[in-house]
Amino acid sequence: MSSTRLTEGWRSSSSRLLGLYSLLFIAWSSVLLGVMYWRVSDYLDGLSESALLQRAHLFQRFQGPTMDEALSDSLRYDIHGTYAYGVFTEQGKHLSGPLIAMPHGVQPDQRSREIPGWRLADGVRAESGRALAVRTQDDRVLVLVRQSGKLTAVNSIILDALWWGVSLTVIPGLAGWHFLRRRPLKRIQQIEAATNRIIAGDLGQRLPVSDRRDEIDRLSSIVNAMLERIEQLMTEVKGVCDSIAHDLRTPLTRLRAHLYRTRVALGDDGPQAMQIDRALAETDLLMTRFSALLRVSELESGQRRSAFEDVQVAALLEELHAFYLPLAEEKEQTLELEIGDGASTLRGDRELLFEALANLLSNAIRFTPEHGRIVLRVVEDQGAPRIDIIDSGPGIPAEDRELVFQRFYRGQNESGRAEGFGLGLSIVAAIAGLHAFRLRAGGADDGGAWLSLRCAPESPV
Repeated sequence: MSSTRLTEGWRSSSSRLLGLYSLLFIAWSSVLLGVMYWRVSDYLDGLSESALLQRAHLFQRFQGPTMDEALSDSLRYDIHGTYAYGVFTEQGKHLSGPLIAMPHGVQPDQRSREIPGWRLADGVRAESGRALAVRTQDDRVLVLVRQSGKLTAVNSIILDALWWGVSLTVIPGLAGWHFLRRRPLKRIQQIEAATNRIIAGDLGQRLPVSDRRDEIDRLSSIVNAMLERIEQLMTEVKGVCDSIAHDLRTPLTRLRAHLYRTRVALGDDGPQAMQIDRALAETDLLMTRFSALLRVSELESGQRRSAFEDVQVAALLEELHAFYLPLAEEKEQTLELEIGDGASTLRGDRELLFEALANLLSNAIRFTPEHGRIVLRVVEDQGAPRIDIIDSGPGIPAEDRELVFQRFYRGQNESGRAEGFGLGLSIVAAIAGLHAFRLRAGGADDGGAWLSLRCAPESPV
């Protein structure tokens, strides 16, 4: 669950926009850091080379012992030991100075070079620096070395300062991004919860609206206004249909009573008796249809939720199997019961669930030919029980699988004639909707029908 919510959080537009802003800010800060560090390093390298050139030009004015004395005096004022020098012959032989060997690659061309280390009279300096070689007036070679330790320390200080500046900007930005995206996500979750209740049949539910009146509140207000209009229209339509069904039931009952009395008075013979029998049959069909319509309306209103209780799936299916087994044996059909690991407990109205499954199972028995096979089973589907009814009958065409649960829709049987009122599966769909269960129709492996009821509240994708 936590990983799912984390994924949904990353999918939100506010999270993506804030995340994109953070990435762009970090990228730009990194570029700025690199440019500043490169500029400072280049500037300090230029200072180092300029300092070496100035010292070289200063000491080139002297020659002989005077130059040696000036060089020796310069070291006395070098408190940090930054500089070193050495005087060599053209062939590289050491003449004077603490630098006893010319660094590798250094030539007397008045150009400074980066060197990894150098040899002094008191040992080897294994640190980076810059070296510059020039010819003196008495044809000797003067090599000046400046260590880079102090400049590197300055670079490190600047780099640390830049890193701290970026960190103190990025970390509060990421923290602000995390907290700013939580409020819209929380509101979206509240809207999603309200929407799920509306989908489950509670048309009186409305989307939450806060006091901020921002764009989400404006959208929620628009949707609420639309829901109020839809609820009003559906209530009017439902009221008209219920009124018609309820008002016609009483006249039909009286009509059937009159027809029945007339039929009794006529006796068993005569063409009039046959016509009245047909009228009685048609009247019974009409009364059954109106009763089914009122039943669907009652279920869709959600008034039966107060009777929900814990239902044992295995016991429910065993009772259903025992009830319909004689009917299947009468048609020489095989009715199998398979109870797997998914036979757990669910929350619902046991009588309504029995009615829905009985409707599905009776349809399977009716459409399955003799010597056919019907399977009633329960399996586990993503942590919830799923009840399947599979038969070896003609099956349901793919184009009808989404329509068979609508009111008054009747598919075609093998003879091409429609059967029933088209209300049986509508009642099953209404019971599934009352429980927020998922009802699906499909095809079995052998070409028959497969209907499943996943007994867990469904959330919209």
